[in-house]
Amino acid sequence: MSREFSDLYRSLAADADGPVLTHPELLRRRADRRARSRAVGTALVVALLVGGTAVGGRLVFAADGPAPLPPADTPGPVPSDPTPSTTSPSPSAVPSRTTPSGTPTRTAPTTDATTRRPPTSIPDRAFFVLAPANRTGLDGAISDGTALPVPELCGARYPSESAVVQRRDRVLAYKMPDTPAGNVPDGSYRHSITIYQSGRADDALRELRQAVRDCPERKTPDNPAVTWRQRLLDPGEYGDESVLFEMRAPYADGMGEPGGHEVRLIRAVRMGDVVTVLWEQGWENTAADRAVVDADSRRAVAAIENWLD
Repeated sequence: MSREFSDLYRSLAADADGPVLTHPELLRRRADRRARSRAVGTALVVALLVGGTAVGGRLVFAADGPAPLPPADTPGPVPSDPTPSTTSPSPSAVPSRTTPSGTPTRTAPTTDATTRRPPTSIPDRAFFVLAPANRTGLDGAISDGTALPVPELCGARYPSESAVVQRRDRVLAYKMPDTPAGNVPDGSYRHSITIYQSGRADDALRELRQAVRDCPERKTPDNPAVTWRQRLLDPGEYGDESVLFEMRAPYADGMGEPGGHEVRLIRAVRMGDVVTVLWEQGWENTAADRAVVDADSRRAVAAIENWLD
């Protein structure tokens, strides 16, 4: 500071009334300190601005660019319900087969009934008993049979006869419930039971159906004037399978109802390797009643099923 400035400052201080002014040297030192403080503050602000700009630039660039990738060893998300590409069959699934139409069907399990061995002999209890209201007491003895117990059908032959294990049959008469006791019977049956070798019983029924088809009408040696006509009927549901056919012929003069027909019914039923035949033979030109034959057929089947069980 120049001498002239110091002298001027002292003159001014002397003229001031009241407060004492700070010494010029002290004022200079304070001014120098403030200048240095402003320079440091300015430098700090500039540094902060430069750093902030750099950081802000990275943030802006990151926002505009792709998201950062995770580290290479970071595991990805695990599906909560994975769906396998192939499905393995359950170990307990029942094997299936495909029918000719292409529809898969489940194979039925083998049961004791399908593997049961055929019987080798026929007991008396295998034959049915008439209902009490139909009994006449005229029951023939049970005996060994030799020929297939069906009517002769135009000389038909039955190859399944070579597979017969045993056959037994009998003849029994029956009456209608309203027929008074002591009257002649209303009809009679020839009832037979046959055991076939395993797998041959169905051949017997197939051969019988074909024999009926091949013999639509015939004459009998004992009465050549009468023509019998044969036809297959709906057999109904009996056993594993069954065959039902009728024989029909007009009554001879003086016999039966004028213009009526004598009718015989024959039903064969297969149960496994056993076949039973119920042939309604009538009694003195009577006609078979389908309802009666059906009822006695059910009794015959039930008796054989009880025996086989």
